[in-house]
Amino acid sequence: MSKPPRRGGAEGPSQRQLRVAEEIRHVLALLFERGDFRDPDLANARITVTEVRASPDLKHMTAFVSGLGKNVPEAQFKALRRAAPFLRHEVAKGVRLRYAPDLHFQPDTALDYAMHINKVMHDNPVVQADLAAKTEEEPEA
Repeated sequence: MSKPPRRGGAEGPSQRQLRVAEEIRHVLALLFERGDFRDPDLANARITVTEVRASPDLKHMTAFVSGLGKNVPEAQFKALRRAAPFLRHEVAKGVRLRYAPDLHFQPDTALDYAMHINKVMHDNPVVQADLAAKTEEEPEA
């Protein structure tokens, strides 16, 4: 017997997936804050975990990371992949789950995308004309 479909029609993450992913984000953030890494590429790295997404079975977690205000260099991504077993062990100690999840790291490009959209919006003459017309319509207080 299968589960009934969720309200809203779209399949999204369950509350449990969201809760566990957020707990793992906190554990990873603390590990990066402490910086207790033997790898020289991670020793002084300033890495922020912006989001963690969980697979439906909670066995895989994708952590989206960024540097503080900049992209994470490729050398640090390679070091993160090398440190994944250590980080998995630390996550297993910090979050009580039946299985320690495999950790995958991806760059967080949300800030870059937002800056690109902002630039496009400000450089587009049609948008600028609409904004100018809108400010003329508003009465001054």
